[in-house]
Amino acid sequence: MKTFVKFCGLKRAEEVRLVPAGGAAGFVVEVPASPRNIPLEQAGALIEGLPAEAEAWAVVVDPSAELIHRLFDEVGIDRVQVYGQVPAGLEFLEVHHLVPSVPVPAEPTGGPDPVIPPAEDYSRVHLDAAGQPLPGGSGVRPSWEVCARLVDSQPGRKLILAGGLTPENVGDALATVRPWGVDVSSGIESAPGVKDLDKMQSFLRAVEVFEHGHA
Repeated sequence: MKTFVKFCGLKRAEEVRLVPAGGAAGFVVEVPASPRNIPLEQAGALIEGLPAEAEAWAVVVDPSAELIHRLFDEVGIDRVQVYGQVPAGLEFLEVHHLVPSVPVPAEPTGGPDPVIPPAEDYSRVHLDAAGQPLPGGSGVRPSWEVCARLVDSQPGRKLILAGGLTPENVGDALATVRPWGVDVSSGIESAPGVKDLDKMQSFLRAVEVFEHGHA
């Protein structure tokens, strides 16, 4: 099965061009403290260079309903990944194109596992390390053991694993967690907010190597 790959925190046209068919570009918007933050207008311009078979995602924190309206209506975003609270006042189709990010602890706590939102509301769900002040790019890994249990508990669901992934460990992550997709940000950077094009290509190659070994 083809693995969904999202490159997150993109800021340059040459990065957007490397997004694989069937994958997604993630643009961090309205998060001023993030080194990957870009204005809505820049996200809109970058979308124009996105391969036709790829999706454009916005990554937001505790967004207003107005911001989500603008991302869909003005910017041309396909999906909005939400850290924190989903606002009230959204239309059904907007909710259906949201991707909630579920915080997963770095180590199993012995308590109950995080709750995955229902499939009838969200077709895709993002799993990331808990307790981060900024969305994405922390390099902190969620517990793969907990993530694997969540994936097993949601057969057929499109769960996307994020947090601390690199070209070197993504094959192990796919083998251990068996998610529908993976999301990478800091693991393909030369500095915070600066993507390394070679690392982006290495990440895609590592995913392909895993897929060929498990075809």
